[in-house]
Amino acid sequence: MSANWGKNIELSIFGESHGKAVGINIGNLPAGIKLDSEKIKREMSRRAPGKDRMSTARKEPDEPIILSGILDGVTTGAPLCAIIQNSDRHSKDYSILKTHMRPGHSDYPAFVKYGGFNDVRGGGHFSGRLTAPLVFAGAVAKQILAQKGIRVISHIKSVHGVCDESFGPQISNETVNALLGMRYPVLNGDILPLMQAEIEKARENLDSVGGKIECAVLGIDAGCGEPFFRSCESVLSSILFSVPAVKGVEFGDGFDLADMCGSEANDCYYYDGDAVKAHTNHNGGILGGITNGMPLTFTVAIKPTPSISKEQNTVDIEKKENTTLEIKGRHDPCIVFRALPVIEAAAALAILDIVRADI
Repeated sequence: MSANWGKNIELSIFGESHGKAVGINIGNLPAGIKLDSEKIKREMSRRAPGKDRMSTARKEPDEPIILSGILDGVTTGAPLCAIIQNSDRHSKDYSILKTHMRPGHSDYPAFVKYGGFNDVRGGGHFSGRLTAPLVFAGAVAKQILAQKGIRVISHIKSVHGVCDESFGPQISNETVNALLGMRYPVLNGDILPLMQAEIEKARENLDSVGGKIECAVLGIDAGCGEPFFRSCESVLSSILFSVPAVKGVEFGDGFDLADMCGSEANDCYYYDGDAVKAHTNHNGGILGGITNGMPLTFTVAIKPTPSISKEQNTVDIEKKENTTLEIKGRHDPCIVFRALPVIEAAAALAILDIVRADI
């Protein structure tokens, strides 16, 4: 079971949802970086479950225990290893899933690949619980990138068809600070209650909904990345698609570019003093796989949570017969809100992997 990612930094993730702990090992970090533990705690809190009716009732403190790589709050250059203990486990809720395959989940392909020996409790190693250590690593990466003036922000672009505005070609400090101050960041505050209503409706119907997250990387210089196999899009996509429930990634205007003429899709340049900027940012700040100095923007599609309490058709692989399944346990009616820090973490780690040689 592969659990490694990265070239200039090295990630190795481990654990299962209902095991003793989940964790991550981060190799090739620069030494001498002083880390702010309060900033790390804030990032972990953004992802943590059990805060309101829009998330799972599972409650976890999500406090990382650092085992190596930090001395007196400063990176030593050794691999940074941290674990996050699992304390709120209801494993009995998942006993039926050894034989009854959840529609939309990893159960059946994982059963085939691992011969039925994979841990199904809470999704095991396939669970969104594994994004907790990813957020820890992202919090570290964000602090390293901040020393180069690079920031990562995001907002909820849509929930079940209820849409927020999109980032423009320039993103002001006021917008950044406003988003950082919101529990559920949106560009248009009037849209949030409508999103929450969709989620509540799904919860009452024993169902779930998905949505989209738009993310921006600010302050990254022109000239970062490589063409072809190490393009910015390639590196970002490889880790973004590692996040459970991400089913689509588009940069800038993405698929809408296919319906444009070249004169509409091209981002025309101009000088702003000595800086080269563009009037538009349809291409998301990346051309030829390399950053062009504009905000690097992308959108991810998050599918509805597959574990729902509605009765669904499935198969019993022990009896080899068709059956139905009503999933028990505690599940998010929508994971988009809790996925925001996860997507930001993945973006920060990808950008750190791209610019690591310059730090």
